[in-house]
Amino acid sequence: MAWAILAAAVTTAVLAIYLTSPEPDPLSPSALEMGASPPLGDADAPLIMIEWGDYQCTYCYRFHQSTFESIRRDYVETGIVQVMFHDFPLNGPDSEMAAHAAMCAREQGLYWEYHDVLYLNWAGERTGWITEHALYGFALDAGLQSGPYSDCMVSGRYAEDISASYEYSRSIGIDATPSFIIHDGERAIKIVGNQPVAVFNDVIQEMYGE
Repeated sequence: MAWAILAAAVTTAVLAIYLTSPEPDPLSPSALEMGASPPLGDADAPLIMIEWGDYQCTYCYRFHQSTFESIRRDYVETGIVQVMFHDFPLNGPDSEMAAHAAMCAREQGLYWEYHDVLYLNWAGERTGWITEHALYGFALDAGLQSGPYSDCMVSGRYAEDISASYEYSRSIGIDATPSFIIHDGERAIKIVGNQPVAVFNDVIQEMYGE
């Protein structure tokens, strides 16, 4: 079965998505998760939350520093939600370079550690804080081995993957960061923007059945 956005729910920034037509479809669960980050959380979690973000995005930073920490504590660490991240670099080459660095961290099993370090060091949109030197320093802060990290960055081997993620995201209607889809394999809710934590709580609790 495939997914289509059918109706607004909760707020104008939240949309319901339901299984409606035969596969293959770009909104199927497998398509949504393909090319995303390594999952954060319990592999058996009943809900999956996929975020589309840009490491320079102001509202992504605000989400990560506040709402995400609440979701991680209340739902990820308790085994209810598993989180994935899709690169959607809206702010140009620097955002693409940061996304590539995170993929290089993935090779060493430290994707989420690097992801967190990037947002910890966030310094605005298009302000020049993302440089090769800065990203290298963040890699060391996240515990990466410098040699393999540097080799990965020089290779540019994830550039096509990041571009493909961006184009796929646009094709399914993602046009702002952060955006989210929370699904249970049969139905899903799309949330657009850095909504209050109460919006995420309501959606997660409604889908989880609490």
